Amino acid sequence: MLKTEGVVLKELRYRDTSKILSVYTKKYGKIAVMARGAYRPKSQIIANTQPFSYNEYQLYRGKNFFYLNQGDIIDSFYSIRERIERVTYGYYMLELIDKSIPEEQENEKLFNLLIKGLTVLSSLENDYLKFIVAYELKFISFLGYKPYLDKCVLCGSFNKNNIKFSIYEGGIICDNCFVTDPFSIQVNKEIYEGMCGLLYTSLEKISDVIISNDSLYKIHEMIVEYILYNIDRKKFNSLNLIKSLQ
Repeated sequence: MLKTEGVVLKELRYRDTSKILSVYTKKYGKIAVMARGAYRPKSQIIANTQPFSYNEYQLYRGKNFFYLNQGDIIDSFYSIRERIERVTYGYYMLELIDKSIPEEQENEKLFNLLIKGLTVLSSLENDYLKFIVAYELKFISFLGYKPYLDKCVLCGSFNKNNIKFSIYEGGIICDNCFVTDPFSIQVNKEIYEGMCGLLYTSLEKISDVIISNDSLYKIHEMIVEYILYNIDRKKFNSLNLIKSLQ
């Protein structure tokens, strides 16, 4: 019998009454969990098997799955479901984890970031785009691909008035190095300072970072591309809903 905290990322119906869950756990990383009888009307584990639900789980390992024995709710994050913006950005956060993390690869920093992100999102009233850009920057950093922003990633020089961001090199490059990556993206002073501010400011204090919506959109598009490149994926399905909100 194993005990760990975990957040439900997604659910898949299995036969008539059961679910197969993708759960991101503190101790074991992302795991597949069989929740038998979760669709029964009087099931005691209905609340423990909903997306966003944060639980203390008792599990046992089978041949193909972990099996859910018991779940105690730590936080249902129910208020996320009260606003369409929260739900939309919340599902994107879950998809980031689900598509980026291999099975059973522990990363406690990412787990704590997810809990912190869902906690902040559950009471967020505005600045959703600013919040998700800050979350993306922290997410890719904790995944091991922190964007190099201190100086040119190739030669070490620095002039923030004429720089680009290279998806392939993983950071900013100076005008002397533009030729090495013809697909690098022009970054103005506001975008550069916004990226630095959102990367190093806690999620609870992102309102302190002053940046225009136009610059936020550009950073968001750039960092999504950067994440997809590093996890070798084509797209995130939940981004379609975010675009419709925008």
